Amino acid sequence: MQENIASTKANLIAAQTALEFSKKGFELLDKKRNVLIKNLISFTERAKEIQQKMRIIFKEAYEALIVANITLGINEVYEVARSIPLTTTKFDILTYSIMGVEIPKIKYEQHEIVPCYSFYHTNTALDMALQKFQQVKYLLYDLAEIEDSIYRLTIEIKRTQKRTNALKNVQIPKYEALVKFISEDLEEKEREDFFRLKVLKKKKF
Repeated sequence: MQENIASTKANLIAAQTALEFSKKGFELLDKKRNVLIKNLISFTERAKEIQQKMRIIFKEAYEALIVANITLGINEVYEVARSIPLTTTKFDILTYSIMGVEIPKIKYEQHEIVPCYSFYHTNTALDMALQKFQQVKYLLYDLAEIEDSIYRLTIEIKRTQKRTNALKNVQIPKYEALVKFISEDLEEKEREDFFRLKVLKKKKF
């Protein structure tokens, strides 16, 4: 590439400008990557907290369900479960931006579950199981939101890392070498011109 570029001051200025632009681009991408990584770590920690909470609530829910099965009988619990209508929680998926990455935000309202079965044929263990599984449902919304955010951030971090590596290992060294080549070539030409000028002056005198 250096052989195809004339050693002129215009080309030197262009190469210096491109070098400066590449360095600034690297700095901005490096800052962006650090911000994304910081947010990724934060989301990952939140995901771990929710998963731990879900494990505890699931354990409590199944323990309560086991007690209900033992005290009421599996068939009775099954019939009660069939009588519970399927309910869906209305939610909206909003988004906000982190360094240009669209992050999802699931907006929903939590409601206290209202048993629709007769208390005469059930007990508190079944009520407890129902409430715990309801809590798990809301936690799943939160976990889905966070896991999707982690996925999007990871993709953007990889993309940003690729671009920073290209600037650091390819573009910046290329323009540094070009600036050095043109500068040294121009200096050499200036020395030659200066030497020829001195020779001409001596001939005149």
